[in-house]
Amino acid sequence: MTRHDVPQPWTPSAPPTDPGQLDPEEHYHQEQIRELQFERLRWTLHHAYHNVPAYQQLYDEHGVHPRDFTSLEDITLFPCIDKEFLRAAYPLKALAVPMDKVRRIHASSGTTGQPTVVAYTENDLQMWATLAARSLRNSGVRPGHIVHNAYGYGLFTGGLGAHYGAERLGCPVVPMSGGQTEKQVQMITDLQPDVILCTPTYLLALADGFTKAGIPPRDTSLKVGVLGAEPWTDGMRVEIESLFDMKACDIYGLSELLGPGMASESVETQDGCHIWEDHFYPEILDPFTSEVLEDGEHGELVFSALTREALPIIRFRTHDLTTLRPGTARAGHRRMDRIVGRSDDMIILRGVNLFPSQIEEIALEIETLSPHFLLEITRPKRLDELTIKIERRETASAAEAEAGGQELRSRIKNRIGCTCNIEIAEPHSLARSSGKLRRIYDLRNAH
Repeated sequence: MTRHDVPQPWTPSAPPTDPGQLDPEEHYHQEQIRELQFERLRWTLHHAYHNVPAYQQLYDEHGVHPRDFTSLEDITLFPCIDKEFLRAAYPLKALAVPMDKVRRIHASSGTTGQPTVVAYTENDLQMWATLAARSLRNSGVRPGHIVHNAYGYGLFTGGLGAHYGAERLGCPVVPMSGGQTEKQVQMITDLQPDVILCTPTYLLALADGFTKAGIPPRDTSLKVGVLGAEPWTDGMRVEIESLFDMKACDIYGLSELLGPGMASESVETQDGCHIWEDHFYPEILDPFTSEVLEDGEHGELVFSALTREALPIIRFRTHDLTTLRPGTARAGHRRMDRIVGRSDDMIILRGVNLFPSQIEEIALEIETLSPHFLLEITRPKRLDELTIKIERRETASAAEAEAGGQELRSRIKNRIGCTCNIEIAEPHSLARSSGKLRRIYDLRNAH
């Protein structure tokens, strides 16, 4: 194919006869990946322009056309989109295929605005299952492992996305979904799964549930945790691996682009998620100037989906803040550092920028404080104030926890540069997550 031919769509290959083996693309070197990205991105641009009026209008307004894309670097000629682009097309105006080609519809929660609706063709679903299986295998899941899936089922992409990936890998799946912690403890105790899929904070809630039932978390059958859907720190990983005697790896996905399985952490290296670049093209932008940054520089993650049929997504601003680095366990696929937070979750307190993950990292260094905390922002007078409510560990006395709270306050002041209030809460008194955790409560406009 020359670069002036009509681009051809991606079609899925047959499922592997041995799901425990790596996909051929996982072996690709960087130059092979880039060639694949060019061809697939060229098809995606044409597909979007000719089948989605919103893309055609956007590109016409910016004076660009898919034929202007003659190298990967030309992607910067095309404007970025965000959730507002999809919300404006609510519910299904951004579809690039007829409805009779659609096989599934998911949607975001819409807690911060109108939900974004995403759709999948049969090819999209096959691609998703393949990448979810690849991600789980990369993180230590093996064919035959019993998988306890505590991601939420329904419109949220986590539950079904992880479920079909585990089945594609050859695993029996317990479709538990979120919540019902006592029932989760019972099912894990009785069915003896090898793997758990959930958010990291919910796994901590499960640890509390096991302890309450008189079962040390380390005595469970769980040996692998594939955890995602919220930012978490290496300190949280140490906490989880120590509690459960397991390997805990990160998994990344966005419902707007696919769902879980866009990138995952290798159990061998545990050094950030490898992005499956045969299906996604990542960029890092300065979140304020929108300038494209080099690998190794910190900024906002932007993704283009290369093989989506039903809903083409090109240069989507995720608001997730991270850094791109060379691949290690999968050398041809770049990896990203842990998400430190979202640009729209950043707290600006009297001119200082901070993220909940920074608080978590410092709190986990103090033995008397637990990982369970929340942040309240208030404006009692004319200035914003931040209060951190954090539980003491059960092994710490109230006095020891108070001293730990003062140490937390001091370390936050020294490292981040802001002053905050600390309130020590009793163990198990703060709300636990049954899905995605809410850390920030903005009470400035509360009456």
